[in-house]
Amino acid sequence: MDWDKWQEILSTISKNKLRTFLTGFSVAWGIFMLIILLGSGQGLKNGVEEQFADDATNSIWVYPRQTSIAYQGYKPGRRIELTNTDITRTQNSISNIDNITGRVRVNAKNISYKNNYGSYSIRSVHPAHQQLENTLITEGRYINQMDLENFRKTAVIGSLVSKDLFKGEDPIGKYIDIDGIEFKVVGVFEDKGGESEMRIIYLPITTAQRLFKGGDKVNQFMFTLHNATLESSQKTVEKLRTQLASVHHFDPKDKRAVWVRNQFENYQKVMSLFSGINIFIWIVGIGTIIAGIVGVSNIMMIVVKERTKEIGIRKALGATPFSIVSLVLLESVVITSLAGYIGLAAGVGLLELINKFMPPSDFFRNPQANITAALMATGLLIVAGAIAGFIPARKAASVQPVEALRTE
Repeated sequence: MDWDKWQEILSTISKNKLRTFLTGFSVAWGIFMLIILLGSGQGLKNGVEEQFADDATNSIWVYPRQTSIAYQGYKPGRRIELTNTDITRTQNSISNIDNITGRVRVNAKNISYKNNYGSYSIRSVHPAHQQLENTLITEGRYINQMDLENFRKTAVIGSLVSKDLFKGEDPIGKYIDIDGIEFKVVGVFEDKGGESEMRIIYLPITTAQRLFKGGDKVNQFMFTLHNATLESSQKTVEKLRTQLASVHHFDPKDKRAVWVRNQFENYQKVMSLFSGINIFIWIVGIGTIIAGIVGVSNIMMIVVKERTKEIGIRKALGATPFSIVSLVLLESVVITSLAGYIGLAAGVGLLELINKFMPPSDFFRNPQANITAALMATGLLIVAGAIAGFIPARKAASVQPVEALRTE
């Protein structure tokens, strides 16, 4: 492409600054809005996924509650109590369980190390609880099977518990006092669930049942499913509810007796919602871009009409139809590409500012434009700019020199 043609295009643009600005602005606004909408949608998705990051998404959680329906002579309002046997039975009856754990809460009044005291949540669990809660061990190890079988007094503490009680001292191998009973710290963990999750102490469930509860009852149990689908997880929940209803004598339709949280189902619902939101964002964004492209096409039609006499002179002097078409097309593509790039840069820049200055929340964090989507949108913009200029370009190429010279 020779320099004279570029000079001519730049000259035409500079002579019509307002028209060029308004045309480019509509295109830039379209791509800017697309990037902002996509980034905001991703920010919402990241926030919600962070909420699910604390627990395994293919998990099912079982909580005992009170009956609400009279059944087989039992009055409503009866408290259902789960035991170790329920966990074993569930593990044996559901073939695709990966990990299963019970949980027993311990309400300790005094937790200390030397002269340092604190108040923390205590959960007594099986080793598989680590996978259910996506717990990351940073020092030492987690509860293991030997701890359960030998009723060991071991503890795994959150990083904030370690910070509070040990004040920078290495906690591994040290003993913390829980209501007068010493437990050996064997591990330190972190959790994506936030600060509250890192102010927890994990104990072997068998030890806690023997020392604090004096029985085999559990407050809840949970498990993960291997190769689960939404349909199979729902069938598992129904099977589990029927089984528990038979053992504990409550109506299988009484969902208040035992509450079952299907994390897989919840996760799939939320992700389906965001898929719909993403489609809506693309429809709105592309619609805005198309409006800008139509504006470019209309402006190019006006440009061709204004330059009809000039084009006629060019053709009379021997200009080929291709040179006329390429001139109009190039002007259209230049305006569209430049405006699209400005909109793209402004959108990405605004998202970076939001990332830098807006603290992440529970439902909105790290909004960012998908680079692939941004490049696709830019490519679409360039192609659309060429298409927008093609119709007026063909009209310009078909102008007869004599008719053009007669044009006022």
